[in-house]
Amino acid sequence: MKTYRSNGKLLLTAEYAVLDGAKALAIPTKYGQSLEVIENNSNKINWKSFNELNEIWFEDNFDLNEEIEYQNHKSKNPISDRLLQILKATQKLNPDFLRNDQGYDIITKQDFNRFWGLGTSSTLINNIANWADVNAYELLDITFDGSGYDIACAQNNSPITYQLNVKYNPRVELVNFNPSFSNNLYFVYLEQKQNSREGIANYRSKGKLDSSILNKINLITETIIKVDTIDLFSQLLDEHESIISKLIGLEPIKSYLFNDFNGTIKSLGAWGGDFVLVSSKTDPTSYFRSKGYSIVIPYNQMVLK
Repeated sequence: MKTYRSNGKLLLTAEYAVLDGAKALAIPTKYGQSLEVIENNSNKINWKSFNELNEIWFEDNFDLNEEIEYQNHKSKNPISDRLLQILKATQKLNPDFLRNDQGYDIITKQDFNRFWGLGTSSTLINNIANWADVNAYELLDITFDGSGYDIACAQNNSPITYQLNVKYNPRVELVNFNPSFSNNLYFVYLEQKQNSREGIANYRSKGKLDSSILNKINLITETIIKVDTIDLFSQLLDEHESIISKLIGLEPIKSYLFNDFNGTIKSLGAWGGDFVLVSSKTDPTSYFRSKGYSIVIPYNQMVLK
């Protein structure tokens, strides 16, 4: 048996703009997903996926010769179709993958709710890439698209800066981002799963990012890593929200959902759903719960560092 594990992800700065080469600050999460590979002699893949409650949320089996090799799979459900697409894409990168007349029992386990947006897809892609010995960034590109920062988080155990450089070989640097005011930071789940691909398509339709804006975002990222006061940190988050708001033509989340909140709120990743980062000098849990948002996770409980 072989076991692979990948970390979840959160993008603190440069959302959307990372696609145009902006330097992003990203953090791998304590939450993640594992993949167990057990060989059998069935010439089939027997797949089971378990959620954070140890319940099976997806199960299927595939004939290696008929469905993988010759692509004769008849649609059972969208998840099966997507999984087969990933496995076939992996074979294109490694022609020997799944071509040894061997069967496999595959078990995936994630310790976070798959609707949270922490990387159900990216952790799976990275695990399969490790299993097949292929480039995870390339596999992501031909299956889900995106910048690849989530793959970098999957592969690292501390905060990173991420910048697109050579294709399939981004610039990833480990950074010492451990703010002294981390006890004043929280992640709040907005309970609306966002489609990252739709957000990316909308952003790309607006054209190339102006270099002056790119430089501003880079400076915010570099400064945020070094700040030692919550006031300056919050000021930078507000500035970043304003920049991205103008880029994508959407109102900042605080303005239209939490305009009476005494603190700073920053969207993460695709705007409008998943998690937001909250900076507050007092515990904001009761405030958000009064608004109907029950999942409030302290920074130090979420982040690998």
